[in-house]
Amino acid sequence: MSVGEVACSYAALLLHDDGIPVTAEKIATVVNAAKVTVESYWPSLFAKLVEKRNVQDLIVNVGSGGGGAAVAVAAPAGGAAAAAPAAAAVEEKKEEPKEESDEDMGFSLFD
Repeated sequence: MSVGEVACSYAALLLHDDGIPVTAEKIATVVNAAKVTVESYWPSLFAKLVEKRNVQDLIVNVGSGGGGAAVAVAAPAGGAAAAAPAAAAVEEKKEEPKEESDEDMGFSLFD
C-alpha cells in the first residue's frame, strides 16, 4: 500500500467513526491536516468506495477472504423415521479414538 492509500483509509475511518459523512473533500481536509501528501485521485476513490459500501461491513469482514460457502445437509426423503438412524450414524462418527500422549510412548519432546 502506498502512503496515499493508508492516509485516505485512516481519514475515511476517522470520519466514519465521528459520524461525519465521508466525502472526497473531507478526506482531503483530514489528510492535509495530517501534513501528508497524496495523489489527487485517492480521496475521491475512497469517497466513492464508502458511498457504495458500508464501512462497518468492511471493518467486520477484514481478512475474511470470501471462503467457501457453507454446506447445507438435506433432510432424508423418508421423513422422521429415516432421520433417527441417520442421527445414530452421526453419533457413532463423533466417537474418535483417544490419541496417545507422549507419556504413553515412553518419551517426551523435551527429554
